[in-house]
Amino acid sequence: MIVFTLNKTYSVVCEVSSTRNGFKHTATLYRNGIKIDITKVNYLNRTWECFPYESVLLQMIDQTVYLMDKEKRRFINKIKVMR
Repeated sequence: MIVFTLNKTYSVVCEVSSTRNGFKHTATLYRNGIKIDITKVNYLNRTWECFPYESVLLQMIDQTVYLMDKEKRRFINKIKVMR
């Protein structure tokens, strides 16, 4: 489990778990410690990410309805710096 702190209000907890055909990454978005959204990405083999959980983290931020577009852009730029 890895926690990505986006700012003082938002954080994303990422986890990995096994599936019948491979594994999956799960990202859970929290606002002030309260779970508000979840995203999953399934993999059959291995990932080709720059850092662990990159794909599911970017998908979470892009698809959630709980963040404004301005927040999404800021958080995506913050993640891209991690590459």
